[in-house]
Amino acid sequence: MHYLADADLRLDAHVIDYVLLAVYFAMVLGIGAMAKRSVSSSLDFFLSGRSLPAWVTGLAFISANLGAVEIFGMTANGAQYGLPTVHYYWIGAIPAMVFLGLVMMPFYYGSKVRSVPEFLLRRFGTFAHLVNALSFATAQVLIAGVNLFALATVVNLLLGWPLWLSVVVAAVIVLAYTSLGGLSAAVYNEVMQFFVIVAMLLPLTFVGLHRVGGWDGLVDKIRGADPVAAGEQLSSWPGTNLTGIGSATLSVLGIVFGLGFVLSFGYWTTNFAEVQRAMSARSMSAARRTPLIGAYPKTFIALIIIIPGMIAAVLSPELAAYKASGGTAEGGVTYNNAILLLIRDLLPNGMLGIAITGLLAAFMAGMAANVSSFNTVFTYDIWQSYVVKDKPDGYYLRVGRTITVVGCLAAIGTAFIAAGFNNIMDYLQTLFGFFNAPLFATFILGMFWKRMTPLAGGLGLIAGTASAVTVDVLNRADVLHLAGQGASFVAASVAFVVDIVVSVAVSMVTRPKPDSELVGLVWSLTPRDRLRHDATGADSGWYRRPGVLAAGVLVLALALNIIFW
Repeated sequence: MHYLADADLRLDAHVIDYVLLAVYFAMVLGIGAMAKRSVSSSLDFFLSGRSLPAWVTGLAFISANLGAVEIFGMTANGAQYGLPTVHYYWIGAIPAMVFLGLVMMPFYYGSKVRSVPEFLLRRFGTFAHLVNALSFATAQVLIAGVNLFALATVVNLLLGWPLWLSVVVAAVIVLAYTSLGGLSAAVYNEVMQFFVIVAMLLPLTFVGLHRVGGWDGLVDKIRGADPVAAGEQLSSWPGTNLTGIGSATLSVLGIVFGLGFVLSFGYWTTNFAEVQRAMSARSMSAARRTPLIGAYPKTFIALIIIIPGMIAAVLSPELAAYKASGGTAEGGVTYNNAILLLIRDLLPNGMLGIAITGLLAAFMAGMAANVSSFNTVFTYDIWQSYVVKDKPDGYYLRVGRTITVVGCLAAIGTAFIAAGFNNIMDYLQTLFGFFNAPLFATFILGMFWKRMTPLAGGLGLIAGTASAVTVDVLNRADVLHLAGQGASFVAASVAFVVDIVVSVAVSMVTRPKPDSELVGLVWSLTPRDRLRHDATGADSGWYRRPGVLAAGVLVLALALNIIFW
């Protein structure tokens, strides 16, 4: 990506900034080394022995999501689209996180599966299980490449190294601690990284707002830059600039159904990179509270990520020119550079070191989540299930560490795919439409309809993914003419519907599993007490109950939606 070598984007770091980075890396590797002491089995390596408290898994849950998708992708969206980007949080995350905590985790945790694909194995059998395991492993390597590319971008700008060398060095750093301590190293690093990331975003937001004259000043500058588009930039609804759908009604439908239901629920409820953190909790209650605890900071993180993107679009001359030209201006800058430009222009030394450390922390957290979920699914759901069975546990622990290396090497290759996108959020949403949307359809139908058959589970996944790919290909061939990120919303919606239709049709002509094999896997056949809470006393105190936490964060998200309407 040619703009990475542009000297105008070079971050002017000094000794104090490098010292902060060195301290951070020492802490990361130290946590990995300490976590290694507690790894004596494959369950310790892949799921932390299911021993972590809810506050740790909750912060790790949200930190694992604070990778390139959030930091580069959402600030890029903020710069390009403005306030409609909040829909990725308050519509496209919070409801699904609540659903995961209240409805899905009792099935995942209660069935004691080690991964999301293993739940499919129990519900549908080997066909659907293998299809999902292969597609998930592929998706995680591709998404890890996005985080690795973003991480390498910062190293490139900081040290001036070539992109290929930056990618390799960044991969080695993540590999070092994930291969040492497994999921525990990733989770405890993610907790630390969460606070480092916030320490970067808060001052960046406040300093940026001060520079433009507060919120009112930002509004005036956006209106002055483009009076015609300012209305869409400064109002979250109907979000026609985000979806690329001209009709306000259809745009709202695309946001609510395509993003808020299909893409969002598909990502948050079936993406093992997130669910793995909740599965490592020490009790059913802690597992259910994990996404609910994470939902509270998620509501506010929207503001300290999107607003800096909006500020960058008016403060940075290069980005302002790029936006004014409709994305055609020369000079090598794209929306992906929004946060780097803001850091370059606003922060002094010392604070610059914190910001750079925050960026590295975000991308490392995201990539570590991808790699740790990839090695778990590959080891348990592919290698142990279909390649080498019935070996001692120590063998699979060694396989897990080895495949961690393979995953990082594969991510080095896929990092260069991400380099071809001017807004990596477009790339990520495309991948989610391919893999997560049909998976959610299969899960939701299989969980609430006991008549769904094993063959339907596999064929539905294949048909849904194929339909999403078809929509994407047709759009890139200018057959559908879908602009913005509405293309991924439409592709995900089509994948969801096709998966449901194919699954129902196949189920009607094939034989389902007997009820005795579906206890704990289907809503109507699961004991009610498992769907409420466990009997450990972990729910003691009204404020700790999942229902109370869920209601509170839904009210908070609704209030923010109204405020920024």
